[in-house]
Amino acid sequence: MRYKNIFIFAACCLVLALLIGCDAFVRKFTRKPKKEKKPAEEMVLVPQEYPSLFKTKEEAYRQYFLYWQSWQDELINVLLCKLSNKKQLSCIDEAIKNLTEVRNLLLEEKQKALDPYLERLGALRGAIEEDSYSNNTDNNRYKAEVLKKDILRLFSYPKVKNELK
Repeated sequence: MRYKNIFIFAACCLVLALLIGCDAFVRKFTRKPKKEKKPAEEMVLVPQEYPSLFKTKEEAYRQYFLYWQSWQDELINVLLCKLSNKKQLSCIDEAIKNLTEVRNLLLEEKQKALDPYLERLGALRGAIEEDSYSNNTDNNRYKAEVLKKDILRLFSYPKVKNELK
């Protein structure tokens, strides 16, 4: 009988607590009013011109040529150490990008003379991409070294300083 009274008392307290309610409990399960949608502001984009990185065409040519040369050296080292294919591709992509910048600074006649070397770099990139198991890294390294030597011989700054745009 005593347990029955305790149980009834506990049940009454529980029902009373539920009827009175807990403020946090009530806040949890009541709907919040919808916020008004504000009209979205239109973005106004103003073109901004940034100053050139280089003061003269000569400085730009020297810098891009130096960038190409350093990426070509990095490619040769990566091929020599037989590092990952991803690293090889990133090196040759950077070399191609910088040599393209060098090309854009030359007169049309010299651009045409540089085009075959860019095509050979593109072909080397394709060979590296196909060589996912690094079976032909020695051959690819040899091609990269020959390309570097040829480009340095024909397109170093003293040889082309009079043929810049």
